[in-house]
Amino acid sequence: MELEDANSKASNPGKDSATPGYGIQIGYRTLSVRVDEKDLPAKPKAGGDPADAIASIDVHLISPEEVYTRYSTHPTHGLDNAAVQRKLKVGKNTISPPPTQYWKKALNYIFGGFNFLMWVAFILTILSYMPLGEPAPQIFVLGVAILLLLVIIVSATFYAIVDFNASRIMKSIRSLIAEDASVIRDGKELLIPATEIVVGDVVLLGAGDRVPADLRIVQASSDLRFDRSLLTGESDMIPGVLTSTSNNALETRNLALNSTFVTQGTCTGITFATGDRSIMGRLVAMSGEKKFKLTTIQKEVWFFTKIISGLALFFFLLSLLLYGVWLRTTYPGFDTTSTAIVNSIGCLTAFVPQGLPICVALSLTVIARRMAKRSVLVKNLATIETLGCMSVLCSDKTGTLTAGRMMLEDIAFLDNHFLVRDIHEKVSQASEPAGYAGLKFLHQIARLCNAAKFDAATLHKPIEERNVKGDPTDTALLRFSEALSVPSLEIDTPQLLESWTKHFDIPFNSRNKWALTAVVPNDEKQEDSGWMLVKGGPDVLFNSCNSVLQCDGTTVPFGPNERQRMSAIQNEWSSEGKRVLALCRKSLDGVELGLPANAMEELMYSEMRDLTLVSLVALRDPPREDVPVAIETIRQAGVRVFMVTGDFKLTAVAIASQVGIITQEKIDTIENVRAVASANSPFKSRYDVKPSEDDPIKSLVLTGDDVSTLSPLDWDIVAGIYSEIVFARTTPDQKMKIVEEIKYRGDNTVAVTGDGVNDAPALKAADIGVAMGSGSDVAKEAAALILLKNDFASIPVAIEMGRLVFDNLKKVTLYLLPAGSYTEFMAVVTNVIFGMQLPMTTYQQVCFCITNDVVMSISLMYEKAEADLMTRKPRNARTDRLTDWRLFAQVYLFMGLMIWPCCMGMWFLYMQQQNLTFYDVLLVYNNWGEGWQGYHADQLTEFVAVGSCVYYVTLVICQYGDLLSVRNRRVSTLHSNPFWGPRRNLVIPFSMVATAAIAVINLYGPGLQQVFLMRPIPGMYWGIPFSFAAAILIMDELRKLIVRTYPKSFIAWAAW
Repeated sequence: MELEDANSKASNPGKDSATPGYGIQIGYRTLSVRVDEKDLPAKPKAGGDPADAIASIDVHLISPEEVYTRYSTHPTHGLDNAAVQRKLKVGKNTISPPPTQYWKKALNYIFGGFNFLMWVAFILTILSYMPLGEPAPQIFVLGVAILLLLVIIVSATFYAIVDFNASRIMKSIRSLIAEDASVIRDGKELLIPATEIVVGDVVLLGAGDRVPADLRIVQASSDLRFDRSLLTGESDMIPGVLTSTSNNALETRNLALNSTFVTQGTCTGITFATGDRSIMGRLVAMSGEKKFKLTTIQKEVWFFTKIISGLALFFFLLSLLLYGVWLRTTYPGFDTTSTAIVNSIGCLTAFVPQGLPICVALSLTVIARRMAKRSVLVKNLATIETLGCMSVLCSDKTGTLTAGRMMLEDIAFLDNHFLVRDIHEKVSQASEPAGYAGLKFLHQIARLCNAAKFDAATLHKPIEERNVKGDPTDTALLRFSEALSVPSLEIDTPQLLESWTKHFDIPFNSRNKWALTAVVPNDEKQEDSGWMLVKGGPDVLFNSCNSVLQCDGTTVPFGPNERQRMSAIQNEWSSEGKRVLALCRKSLDGVELGLPANAMEELMYSEMRDLTLVSLVALRDPPREDVPVAIETIRQAGVRVFMVTGDFKLTAVAIASQVGIITQEKIDTIENVRAVASANSPFKSRYDVKPSEDDPIKSLVLTGDDVSTLSPLDWDIVAGIYSEIVFARTTPDQKMKIVEEIKYRGDNTVAVTGDGVNDAPALKAADIGVAMGSGSDVAKEAAALILLKNDFASIPVAIEMGRLVFDNLKKVTLYLLPAGSYTEFMAVVTNVIFGMQLPMTTYQQVCFCITNDVVMSISLMYEKAEADLMTRKPRNARTDRLTDWRLFAQVYLFMGLMIWPCCMGMWFLYMQQQNLTFYDVLLVYNNWGEGWQGYHADQLTEFVAVGSCVYYVTLVICQYGDLLSVRNRRVSTLHSNPFWGPRRNLVIPFSMVATAAIAVINLYGPGLQQVFLMRPIPGMYWGIPFSFAAAILIMDELRKLIVRTYPKSFIAWAAW
């Protein structure tokens, strides 16, 4: 009987023992569990409550042998296929998302954004109809109320659709991340999708892996560490051990919990809970819905919305106040209370840029979809906005700037060095093959001191085509050693693996810069008791060596001359961009190896002396082909690119020069920094700490040791003077410090790219973490952006998209305000203050805001990047706001001053043609009525109805000029028209046709004419506004010409 649930107890012994053929096994299992359970603390009974289920877990309190028995699995054989298929019926290993509280979302759709003002307007309009409109309520007022309600319904529906699409897009994008897990099944190590893990699976974990399910640790390296911050919120690394350290399953250290990460070491665990039954799954079920967080631009738009709403309410109340204390008493009969309220509602609708919240929601999803097509996963929509502010990019080297496909190219013994491809030729041509006996020791270290493993499912393929689980360095050594076979030197990989067993490992970490494996012979007759095999950075291991191997296998003392010779080889290879490793070994004769893990670790560290340097090997990891062009583009965009790597200084500088991070021949060092820092800081505040455009380009290389000694003044010099920097031989803590120091200065928005476990702290500390799709699970979890195809060229595209979002939203704001908070609002002002009849009715204002404006503003969200977008400076997230004084100057002192007079002029022109002069319309107040200038009241009402339609149509068509003007900030429309070329946007002409069609429907719709007093207008009033639109466009073209021609002029300085 198999027990699949994490919380199951041993089955009934009588029933188990009766099972034919399994009596001994089941009987043993039942007895052992029953005896041990006497000493177990009482566990709460599992129930429907997730908290009770977590409290009832006891798998951490029993021995590893009992764990194997409980879950019917085996340490080396794992589960068989039949058991797996049976257990898969329980369900996939996935955690269900928390339930969505749709009623909260619905309330947000209905009352959120500007809909709040629409509700205020709707309620007041209903009151104006009845009871304030009695005894003769106007059908017009009721029609406006119905329109406002329709606006609320349409807006809420649109918000819901956009939100649904955004959620669907983000869900589909996240599904592109394929998480795999290494398990043992049927005696083979397999790489399977993490969703297919079942209870009882034997799971193998290494540094950088995400824990795919809840595991009981049964084997662990001494340096095993977990990152449980996703579970606990604390960033401290948690050690992993084999024995229980607490009765509480959340606190004990012998469990590896779902969705945590292995940051160091290796371990093997038995799956005891998957998916929703895991601790993380149960906590998600308990936590409820995730709280919604506004993105940066959404916060800014919300802030802008509150200001606009406040102004709208202020002017609305001011209008009512003026009516109540002035117009009603001074000019009785000018307006009724009902009419005054409805007319004043124009203040609410005029100030509401209804298209802005819609465009914010739409823009982020449009850009996210575009980035997904480039296989760029955006985990959070806020990341898109931040990308546009990026001013510094700190990039890792291996696997990010380089291809991550390392190849072993060179081998150097003390007295001989040669290319890997020449090994067989040299050995076969040698008069005595024993002259290359050192290769046997090299092969032993390369193969046995190695954490990489071939995927069992691909072992039938050629070595170069096999899948490997491991980092690029170990992978290169694994492929080399697997392929190396020299019978004359007894170099044979299968024989080597049969002869030796790994006894203890200290995996590579970025602090030690080396990896160690202790191996013991399988044949007790062998003279050797064991070897300590070490590989790592030559500059680190040279100090631990006292002898060096020659090519023929003999050793000589490792004196100053020998060290100088090997160091020269290291420097030569490093300057060619190669990674250099030292391979060392030491005999463990007379060393007691049967110690506990912690004692063994201490022993190995104490034995890290008197090593024999076997050889140096050089691995080449070529730069990605797309990197140099991408870095050039990024730098043209005003973004500084720094390399932050754990590699040797000369190797890092060589690669940086090849990809364009370093372009200067003279490269400064820590001494140059200290020399400049000895004087007072040249910067007034920390916000000024950045290179000036007029400063020459300067390059700098610093090591991790240098970084540890930098003072705040030194950091000012580093961040404020140098445009090209390489940080080499850095630890994860030093990488994080580099990011934090650069972020602190110069208003920098810092992005970090990386793919390894050692990059995770820096990825978290950065404003934008960018991980490679082939990187570790830890790196991908820490990052906000994932390049699924490891395409570095996607980074400049992402920067462009981030800038484009902000640029387009600024254009939307600039497009909406001149018509809404200026031209429509002035229509209300002329009515209340100057005693004119309302030149644009409340219906027309509401209709224009939620149809004409929205249709045209949405077209701006499909705008492509302007030609100069990627040559501008990065946006300063602290000082460059969506709306600033330059934008308001463009709205109120330029565009608005053209559009409003055009609309008002057309109103007066129409009245003039009806023999009503300027002074017959202005300051009339309550004189407008029966007999005014010889007209009947019905005639005057008709004049106002047609005149308001003239005003409305003029505004619709003038917005054509406004729309075409705001498409470009600097470039002429002649070079970036919407019909063809690189800036083609066919949504623009479509939106123009759509808004004209809306106007035609409004003017000629029979029902609208009857309810809202809409009227057809003479043909000339359709034609003249096109000349106004053209004039607006031409005026803005002249402004742009001045900006381009005189970039230091006042007009250029004030340009938006």
